[in-house]
Amino acid sequence: MTITRFAPSPTGRLHVGNIRTALHNWMLAQISGGEFILRIDDTDAARSKEEYVEAIRNDLAWLGIEATREERQSSRLDRYQAAFDTLVAAGRIYPAYETQQELELKRKVLLGRGKPPIYDRGALDLTDAERAAKEADGIQPHWRFKLDHDEPLSWEDGVRGSVNFDPALLSDPVIRRADGSWLYMLPSTVDDVEMGVTQVLRGEDHVSNTAVQIQMFTAMGATPPKFAHEALLVGTEGKLSKRLGSLGCDAFRERGIEPEAIIALLSRLGTSLPVEPIADRAKLLETFDLSTFGRAPAKFDDAELERVNTALVHAMPYTSVKHRLPDGMDEAGWHAVQPNIATVDEVSEWWRLVTGPIEQPEFSDEDRAYLAEASEALEWGDDPWATLTSSLKEATGRKGKALFLPLRQALTGMNHGPDMGELLPLIGEEEARARLSKAAG
Repeated sequence: MTITRFAPSPTGRLHVGNIRTALHNWMLAQISGGEFILRIDDTDAARSKEEYVEAIRNDLAWLGIEATREERQSSRLDRYQAAFDTLVAAGRIYPAYETQQELELKRKVLLGRGKPPIYDRGALDLTDAERAAKEADGIQPHWRFKLDHDEPLSWEDGVRGSVNFDPALLSDPVIRRADGSWLYMLPSTVDDVEMGVTQVLRGEDHVSNTAVQIQMFTAMGATPPKFAHEALLVGTEGKLSKRLGSLGCDAFRERGIEPEAIIALLSRLGTSLPVEPIADRAKLLETFDLSTFGRAPAKFDDAELERVNTALVHAMPYTSVKHRLPDGMDEAGWHAVQPNIATVDEVSEWWRLVTGPIEQPEFSDEDRAYLAEASEALEWGDDPWATLTSSLKEATGRKGKALFLPLRQALTGMNHGPDMGELLPLIGEEEARARLSKAAG
């Protein structure tokens, strides 16, 4: 069974890149009837906030991305300590005492010599007495995972294909700070092992992390999961956009974007499949396949999202939106205004044309006489608009814009809008006659 996970840190709100990662992992689990785990990576106690945990849950719920279960790293610290102790005893984790300034100096020296800025493992050359002296001076070590330079780092990536790293060209990663707090690498690996994660799908910025973590899996005697690294999102300008780092569910909701539009766009973004206004997630799942993912940057386009959103709104049945509509607006009202809106939030403005009040423009004497005639000619039946315009066309000889526009302006105060054949019955005979009479002066 496929088991995937989405592992946000509760140090801020989800942004569109996070949402895409969560969605794709959820979809991977769905297509195989597997599990999707929400893992809250809250080991950074100083920056993690419960309000962000709740916001993450709420945003995923709004999007319809449901986790099979939720895990919290803060409740698993004993598991990380146990793995840490085992790896220290095995010689795969060691203490290092360099300060940030010392490490930066080493980095600059190597770069100046034209060499890769790789950690030189100077800490391994310290004797027990030298380590004890440093700690006696109050210098607490940070801890590094020792890469095996003889163990090749390679995997078949679900998106990138065959990936190979030379471990000798990678620095031994710091996995624990001097204050005892954890960095991402080891806790994530421990969790993936103990939670049975079989597939890790994340951004391509994690490729080098994967190379290191593969050795962590084997050092713990575990088989690594399958890995896939998708291209990162970029803006329409073709480069990474700071704006994408702050664009989240709140911003989408404020703009009236439907969750179905976000899902439809992000499910296909970065793949060879066309972005289409598909509200049925089962249809999106039918075509979801890592083999369709490309390596080129995935461009997030606001205009494309709005296009998809508008198309979905135009296809939404009344039953799915009736609880969001203004009081008194029935299915006929929804059907009348639906083609004119880009978001459901715009309904109220168009419904005002029915409920009033409306503001009529100034009419010429000729148009006022015409509207007076319209008030007298108005007959109520199955299709009062067709009856009225047909009668006026025959009586006045008017046609086209001259026939229709003054009537629309008098009845709605607008030059454009919903189909008058649908709108006039909603306005009602008494109110329609009153508006025509008022316009006639």
